[in-house]
Amino acid sequence: MDTKYDSGFGLYGLMAEFTTPEDLVEATRRAYAGGYRKMDAYTPMPIEGLAAALGSQRTSVATLVFLGGLIGCIGGFGLMYWITCIAYPLNVAGRPLYSWPAYIPPTFEMTVLVASLTAVVGMLALNGLPQPYHPVFNVPRFQLASQDRFFLCIEAVDPKFSFEETRTFLQALGPVEVSNVDN
Repeated sequence: MDTKYDSGFGLYGLMAEFTTPEDLVEATRRAYAGGYRKMDAYTPMPIEGLAAALGSQRTSVATLVFLGGLIGCIGGFGLMYWITCIAYPLNVAGRPLYSWPAYIPPTFEMTVLVASLTAVVGMLALNGLPQPYHPVFNVPRFQLASQDRFFLCIEAVDPKFSFEETRTFLQALGPVEVSNVDN
């Protein structure tokens, strides 16, 4: 795999710039069909069909949130049981120490709290965030991604990546420009 080019810097990948979202989605579909898997698209707005064209898979955030909610539920119920029956048992008017209906509100609140915190932390971790620096910021024209341009970057770690072949492939997709993305 050729991951260096004549400047001597490590190459992160090659990035093609497009003017319309339709061109980007079509280029992404053709790149995926061409065998490229390590690629990402950068756009100023959400584009319908782009995630499918990139071949994105379902994430495990839903499973993490469920497990976090389950842990919160068990923890909240266990905490209430421990407080009322073990640590501070109070016999009020002969009522039983274990009164599970009183445990429902705190248990629900703990379930929601732990599930939501797990969702935030899991999403950040699975997305690799926070990431204040990314190699695509080295491309001068990439600042247009926040305005009106659409970019497709094929990473050099892709098994099919070859500097010359990938550059030729991207140029055949009809972009405005194909740029090298240095590490």
